[in-house]
Amino acid sequence: MRILIAGASGVVGRSLIPLLAEAGHEVVGLIRNPAQAAALERAGARSVIADVYDREAVFAALGETKPDAVIHQLTALGERNFADNARIRREGTRNLVDAALAAGVTRMIVQSISWVYVPGDGPAGEEELLDLAAPEPRSSTVEAVAVMEAAVAEMPEHVILRYGLLYGEGTWYAVEGLMADMVRAGQLPATDGVSSFVHVEDAARAALLALNWPSGAYNIVDNEPAAGAEWLPAFADSVGAPAPAVQSGSARGERGARNAKAIKQGWEPRYPSWREGFRTGLGH
Repeated sequence: MRILIAGASGVVGRSLIPLLAEAGHEVVGLIRNPAQAAALERAGARSVIADVYDREAVFAALGETKPDAVIHQLTALGERNFADNARIRREGTRNLVDAALAAGVTRMIVQSISWVYVPGDGPAGEEELLDLAAPEPRSSTVEAVAVMEAAVAEMPEHVILRYGLLYGEGTWYAVEGLMADMVRAGQLPATDGVSSFVHVEDAARAALLALNWPSGAYNIVDNEPAAGAEWLPAFADSVGAPAPAVQSGSARGERGARNAKAIKQGWEPRYPSWREGFRTGLGH
């Protein structure tokens, strides 16, 4: 298959390109910065240049490449730009979906998140609703995710990958990542809020496998949702930081997520728990 990755230079895209190439797919990376083309080529992909906000350019790129499937991994999280991240979910996704449909593409896979479910007891399953009644600032994130997922669901075949908190090389949860800096500075307390994690390599593998999954949403998380009071001290130890302060309470929607649906489709995380992943998979 010819696969176009939007966000090919991002943290998941970089892990995904070699997996797709090794599986025999032709890979095209949609990028905004031409300087990234050489790195994509070394990884096994050719590139096409377009800004996802430039609707005509996106239509032209999809019309030129005519992919069999689009994998949407675009975010602005590397720049920590939450406003732009929401705009990508709303406007960028709209342009990608419309261009894909115009080009005759039938399948789209999109990166979403697993911490936008309504509050409830225990880890959330995919059948539960998104937390559209949340107050600000959470509501902005949830609403943008809902708009993105609804747009992708217009594709004849669509897979929504609701990732847990990404960790590993190049992510916020890496040895040199944002969260490691915060915990070293004593700015990240360990709370009762529950999170689900997924290693970036496992996230990429899910995107590869999703090329053959039935349409729908899938939580892509490891097997062990955990409270911050449990996982944060382990993360701190792994990055050489002092033990964090403990603080009671949790934020709205901090409940983790269940991965049984993705496991049933054959996804098996290399890092089934953050416990092992924090020890061996954080990068350098």
